[in-house]
Amino acid sequence: MKFQEEPADILASLQELRDADAPTHGGRVLSYVYDSGLAELDELAAAAIRMVQPVNGLDPTTFTSVATMEREVLAFARGMLRGDEEVVGTVTSGGTESCLLAVKTARDNWRTAHPVVHAEGTVPRLLAPVTAHAAFQKAAHYFGLELDLVSVDANGTCAASALIERMGDDVALVVVSAPSYPFAALDPIVDVAAAAAEQGIACHVDACIGGWVLPWQATAPWDFSVEGVTSVSADLHKFGYAPKGASVLLQRGRDRQRAQYFATTRWSGYPVVNPTMLGSKSAGALAASWAIIQALGENGYAELAASCERSTAALQATVNGIEGLRVVGDPVGPLFAVETDESVPEDRRVDPHHWADQVRTHGFLLQLQPGFTQSDGTRLPPTTHLTITPVTEVVLAELSAALHTSADEVRGVPPVAVAEVLAALPGGALEALQAPDAPPLDSATAAALLAGFGLGSDGGPAALPDRMAPILALVGALPAPVTERLLTELLARLIEPVSTAP
Repeated sequence: MKFQEEPADILASLQELRDADAPTHGGRVLSYVYDSGLAELDELAAAAIRMVQPVNGLDPTTFTSVATMEREVLAFARGMLRGDEEVVGTVTSGGTESCLLAVKTARDNWRTAHPVVHAEGTVPRLLAPVTAHAAFQKAAHYFGLELDLVSVDANGTCAASALIERMGDDVALVVVSAPSYPFAALDPIVDVAAAAAEQGIACHVDACIGGWVLPWQATAPWDFSVEGVTSVSADLHKFGYAPKGASVLLQRGRDRQRAQYFATTRWSGYPVVNPTMLGSKSAGALAASWAIIQALGENGYAELAASCERSTAALQATVNGIEGLRVVGDPVGPLFAVETDESVPEDRRVDPHHWADQVRTHGFLLQLQPGFTQSDGTRLPPTTHLTITPVTEVVLAELSAALHTSADEVRGVPPVAVAEVLAALPGGALEALQAPDAPPLDSATAAALLAGFGLGSDGGPAALPDRMAPILALVGALPAPVTERLLTELLARLIEPVSTAP
């Protein structure tokens, strides 16, 4: 067969596309990617993926390697998370799927335990701090639960009493984090899990970011050693150093975990039995995860965790030594958030979003987080997030210098004014968007609004800004439904085919 394009040319084109990406190695991006700094692990993972490239993970009875690898990955994870033989689990496609399946399991078990109120139409609640990952909001939306989010304090910490007092018979699941992503706060897991167990409520620990690193660091108890914890999610593609996407969801009790499955023989084809959302699926990330676990073992993970711990402590000291900035709260694990230090005069303060944008000009990407008004009316300030990986230690001196220099360059610059951002809207547009009878935004109107904010497309891919501070100000200024619709439009247009019409 003659190919339309030669493989070498195709790969050269792909390399050009990759060259425009943020760097995935070298410690330049402090979110999204988790670089062990060990090139040998990347090569091992790539080789493992290639070996199982044609395998369909749908059926482990046909491809028995899938069952063996998954069983051994889960055995390692169970030991790491201090589960006994009653703890069983699944390898999933990532943290979001693990969280979705934890909620689905809890909902179905709640229905079984509460047949009368379920039959009467009672909608079960999902109870969590507002800092719980957005995947749980997605799960509540997908699976028809009422989302009950509890406010946290200025340090991102949720009081155990605030969660416990809202428990009741209609709660299908309470979620706590180890730690939370926005502020790296370790939720009061021992007290919450105990109260949940007393009331017969399932308790999920979202350790998607901490699950493969906290076991080798000193923390308060948070895993299956805690009575009342019924499930834990932990992402292999974060501090397990596996390629995207791979996570584990472990659940206490076989009968309880079986509610996670979907099974049917009520069609004319083969019996369908799925433990995950996907049917047919690649075995690549599983094979890579299995191989990396074999290579690192407990000692390897402990060594990498120690590197993260050293770099995190050094960077927190760096930030706290920068006039106008401070680390938020008492973070746990290799991540933390940074906010403006309002104890200093205004002309000495550093806005965390301007700071993050400026750090980018020095070669490092930090993650901007918007301010957020909670249900009790209190407001969490804008912050910038940093996730630390083992490779950070290699660039620690350069990164620390960039953090200091960037702060000096934007010190005293006030935050982006909301009024300036909204000035791009036509007169009366904001009021119209907020009106109770306002129709849903259609794509054309949303695109026009984006263009007013400098995010137009003019027939090509949607433009992305060089600096994110104005966009984060926009997120904080507009009503959430409007912002969500605009961001949907922006991301959707990023991948729309470009018009070739004359």
